[in-house]
Amino acid sequence: QVQLVESGGGLAQAGASLRLPCEASGGTLSSSAVGWFRQAPGQEREFVGSTDWRDVNTVYAASVKGRFTISREAAKNTVVLQMNSLKSEDTAVYYCAAGAPLGCSGSRCYAATEYRYWGQGTQVTVSS
Repeated sequence: QVQLVESGGGLAQAGASLRLPCEASGGTLSSSAVGWFRQAPGQEREFVGSTDWRDVNTVYAASVKGRFTISREAAKNTVVLQMNSLKSEDTAVYYCAAGAPLGCSGSRCYAATEYRYWGQGTQVTVSS
């Protein structure tokens, strides 16, 4: 059973950066697609970005494209969401998720149903 733990959340000023690591235990992330989602109060969970198991096809929601970057640190069994130029509308709980081995690629990774394992989430609050 893969367990995912997000960290790095907190309070940031608009325009600042935050780095959210998602560390896995009980299994490897190296053969899985990994996605990031977020949920703001009173809103539905939304897709932020994902990378497929080969890191060939990394996709982002339009709202974060050009500001957020997903990278894999294989040696640490960790996937990182680097968030730059933060905006107040980025305020949400951020979740990482891992799919079944091989799993989705590209636009298929937008769907939460493609992921088997989820972290507990980390709060990001951006003040304007």
